[in-house]
Amino acid sequence: MVECAVGGWNKHKNRVKQGGIMTEELARYEARNPAITKDFLTTETSPAALMQLVLSRGGNLDKLEKMLELQERWEKNEARKAFYEDFAKFKTVAPPLKKDQYNKFFESWYTSLGKLLDTYNPVLAQYGLTLTFLPTEQNEKTMTVTAVLSHRLGHRESVPMTGPIDVAATGKVSGQKSRNALQDVKSTFTYLRSAAAEAILGVAGTEATHDDDGNSAGEIDFVSPEQVKEMTSMITAKNVYLPKFLSYMNAETVDTILAKDIKKAMSVLNKAKATQKPERQPGEE
Repeated sequence: MVECAVGGWNKHKNRVKQGGIMTEELARYEARNPAITKDFLTTETSPAALMQLVLSRGGNLDKLEKMLELQERWEKNEARKAFYEDFAKFKTVAPPLKKDQYNKFFESWYTSLGKLLDTYNPVLAQYGLTLTFLPTEQNEKTMTVTAVLSHRLGHRESVPMTGPIDVAATGKVSGQKSRNALQDVKSTFTYLRSAAAEAILGVAGTEATHDDDGNSAGEIDFVSPEQVKEMTSMITAKNVYLPKFLSYMNAETVDTILAKDIKKAMSVLNKAKATQKPERQPGEE
C-alpha cells in the first residue's frame, strides 16, 4: 500500500478540482503540510524511506498514518467504482445462457455448470472480472458455497448459497444408487456453484434458449425397461463399477441413459471383463 502511495497521491491532486469530501480533505492536508507532500509526490519510497522522509520534514508517524489512510480509502472507492463500471459493460455484451442438460424426473431442461462457466468466463476476463467459488460451510445435512466475483483493482462481491446434500437417486428398475457418498458431496457442490453463479451474475437460462443438439421438438427418448434390465444384469454379473459406467454414459441412473446411446452402452458392457467386486469403494459406507 505504501509503495503505491506516490502515484496515488498525484491522482489525488488531479481530482481536487472535481470537489467532494475526500478530495477537499486531501487538499487541506496538502496546504497544511507542503514540505511533506512535495517530497511525498516526487520521491520513490519504500515504507522505511517514507517514514524517514516524514520525520525529517518535521512530521510524525501520526501524519504518515493519516496520509496512508486517505490513500487506502481513495483506492477502495476507485476500485468499487471500476468494478461496477466494468460489470455494467459485461452485462451489455453477455450472451444468453443456454440450457444444455435434460432432467428426466422433472421433465425440464437446465444449464450445467460447465456450460455456464464456458459461456461467461471468457467475457468476464475481458473486463478484468474473475468468478471463483469457496465451500464456506458443510455438515452432514447441508452445504454452503459462496460465489465471489473479483475485479482486477481489488473490489469483490459475493453471494452465498446453502442447500441440502444431494443424496443419490435410486433407479426405478435397477434399484441401485447411482453415486457414492463422496459423489453426493460433489454433486451438491456443483449444483450450489451453478445457483450462486447465476445469482451473482444475474443470469438464467430460458426454455427458449435450450441447447438440445438439434432435437427441436424437445422430446427425449430413454432406454426401455427391457434394456434397463439387460444392462443391470450385465453390470451385476461382471461387477461393473456403476458410478464410473454412468459417468461415462453421462446419466444419473441406468434408466436415464438416452435411447440413442444404447449401442454405446452395450458395447462397453460387452467388452467389460468380469472382475471381483472390491470390498469397499472410496466414499462408500
